Amino acid sequence: MRKLKTITVFEHQSIRTDGGAMGLSDEQLASLQNYYGSGSPYFSLIHNGVQFNEHVGIIQVGYTLIEVLPKADKFSDDKDTWRTLLVGMIKEVYNLDVRITSNANLKLKPNALLDLYFELFIKEVEYLLHAGLVKKYRKEEGNNTSLKGNLLFAKHLQKNSTHQERFYTTYNTYDVKHPLHQIVYKTILLLNKINTNTSLQSRIGSLLLNFPEMPDIKVSPSLFKKMTFNRKTLSYKKAIEIAEMILLHYHPDISKGHNDILALMFDMNKLWEEFVYVSLKKHKPSYYGISAQTNKYFWMHDSGKKSSIKPDIILSLTQDEVIVLDTKWKNLNGLNPTSDDLRQLYVYHHYYQAKKVALIYPGRTNTINGKYFNTTAPNLSDKICSVLSLEENKDIKNWQKEIFNKIDNWAKENSF
Repeated sequence: MRKLKTITVFEHQSIRTDGGAMGLSDEQLASLQNYYGSGSPYFSLIHNGVQFNEHVGIIQVGYTLIEVLPKADKFSDDKDTWRTLLVGMIKEVYNLDVRITSNANLKLKPNALLDLYFELFIKEVEYLLHAGLVKKYRKEEGNNTSLKGNLLFAKHLQKNSTHQERFYTTYNTYDVKHPLHQIVYKTILLLNKINTNTSLQSRIGSLLLNFPEMPDIKVSPSLFKKMTFNRKTLSYKKAIEIAEMILLHYHPDISKGHNDILALMFDMNKLWEEFVYVSLKKHKPSYYGISAQTNKYFWMHDSGKKSSIKPDIILSLTQDEVIVLDTKWKNLNGLNPTSDDLRQLYVYHHYYQAKKVALIYPGRTNTINGKYFNTTAPNLSDKICSVLSLEENKDIKNWQKEIFNKIDNWAKENSF
């Protein structure tokens, strides 16, 4: 099995064709340019290269793996630390209960994120095979030597004028050939093609031997939107979700044939918001209320169209004590928050009648407490807006506990 070449960069950095051994080939750049043209939001095109934005994760171009890591701390360029943080955050946010096979030496490899999703999918399909594949009724039509189902008279006359022994019918059959299994089988075939982890290859091969062959199916976002799960098929949900992520982010190289692209990328702003939320939810006491992305209308056009505001996280310590948090994945570097961020929190303060509000950043800066000016007098009001920096911790479980403790302690502090 051919070994992957790995290029590791941090978010907002770039890679070019003139980057030497850690650069792109002209063919790979052409594949990325085509991928960008098909709607990729993960990078922008620059002269002889690409520049990444706030999306992090991996992009596999043929046998080259481009790893894009988060970095919100100017003090650390340790790639192992940021790789561990990224994989840990994704596992917590998306509840991925799986051990990464490549992590035998407690040091994550650059392809750890890819392995995480591949292994999770394999684990889910192994479970489905062990439990027994679900059968469904489906309609079929065609020629048969016996009359079963309903005879399609027009097609029967068209196709069987010289074959009196045949019947062209439509009938119901009960088997495993349905869209759920077609999606799973297509994903197994793709993994068999693009996987480069030898420790996973035997399990993929075993799936191919034990999973029944399925007719091909055309994948599109609409296919997955139509998927519904009932009591019998609920066990397929996670496998289908992983299959959706893999299949819809696979971009075959139709011109050269050896620079196919698979992208598993995450918006770091969204991931940070969800990680802070699940960390608070995981450790909150029972009397805490917590909600995320709660819409509230604040303006309506005379045509009836409405505009809403949507804070990231709302904490309810008591019925009368509401706290609004807004997460930002960026490093302040000792500077004040932007005026736009402060204005946004001012609106939350007013509209949710909050006790106080805070901007949540990653980093090592001490907590900054501030107040808004009173609108009717040149003195400070009692509206508190703080800036909380949450220092990263390579131990994800401890980091989540630290995040809760810092926010909880700040929330319970008296006004200054």
